[in-house]
Amino acid sequence: MTDPHPFIAGLPKAELHVHHVGSASPRIVAELAARHPDSKVPTDPEALVDYFTFTDFAHFIEVYLSVVDLVRTPEDVRLLTFEVARDMARQNIRYAELTVTPYSSTRRGIPEVGFMEAIEDARKAAEAELGVVLRWCFDIPGEAGLQAAEETARLAVERRPDGLVSFGLGGPEIGVERPQFKPYFDRAVAEGLHSVPHAGETTGPQTVWDALTALRAERIGHGTSSVQDPKLLEHLAEHRIALEVCPTSNIATRAVTDIERHPIREMVQAGVLVTVNSDDPPMFGTDLNNEYAVAARLLELDERGIADLAKNAVEASFLDPAGKRKLAEEIDTYTANWLRAPGR
Repeated sequence: MTDPHPFIAGLPKAELHVHHVGSASPRIVAELAARHPDSKVPTDPEALVDYFTFTDFAHFIEVYLSVVDLVRTPEDVRLLTFEVARDMARQNIRYAELTVTPYSSTRRGIPEVGFMEAIEDARKAAEAELGVVLRWCFDIPGEAGLQAAEETARLAVERRPDGLVSFGLGGPEIGVERPQFKPYFDRAVAEGLHSVPHAGETTGPQTVWDALTALRAERIGHGTSSVQDPKLLEHLAEHRIALEVCPTSNIATRAVTDIERHPIREMVQAGVLVTVNSDDPPMFGTDLNNEYAVAARLLELDERGIADLAKNAVEASFLDPAGKRKLAEEIDTYTANWLRAPGR
């Protein structure tokens, strides 16, 4: 196909790896920065383009945390969450599991109850007004250590909002061993939450194995280095453990040096269930539609191949069975109508 963008733009989609604060558009970041003028984050949306140019993963984390610091009140949380959903609706994203880091907000003084009420109010409004179904993944910011893990697990269990479906682990991987977080994942899983830690983004495949064995991962965030271990790829494929692949993010954070060398091809060739995601889209100058276009080019997909990629995300999601069937059918109907249109 010559240009996949028109087909992708209208394609119903699900997204499984996208961060709450990291999804704030330049307009929203600038508005939050204006509310809190003591921040070093630019208040000019155009200046944010340069601000969001990263030298390496450590620099990305530094910038990311400066944006996190702009979210200081329940009103900030509600604004951010609903506007993220509005951007999703523009891309025909029907369902998203948004990674939320409550520890980053509550330790900055946002009351626990106020935080939960803000995200839930935005979730309900997004579904009613925009047709976007949101669910939450509460994740541990790995760089904050076991104190953050304890607090995140407590909030997930004791303050569990209705939209919470999973428990994760983000932040830097180097020097942040996965097994130390086992007690917190055990607690979350015992309460019925799904395990979805980041692993193998900036470290080797052993980190992915650790996430599988110690944290009982049901999906892997990124998993970029999995291709270095054929046995790991075989395990992921056999057990249908999905990888949440974020191509542009991997380039922006220097986890992958060249988009042409991105391991998504090897993942697919090995039979792994691959989903495509945007991670922190405005920070990386992308969105989910663009990530699908990148993947389509790398994988040489036609419209049916792109639709199958979209259905991978539905399969790997934590939607209920009826919701999965409905969204998969919507993808099939859209694709069939597109291919039947005159001139195609």
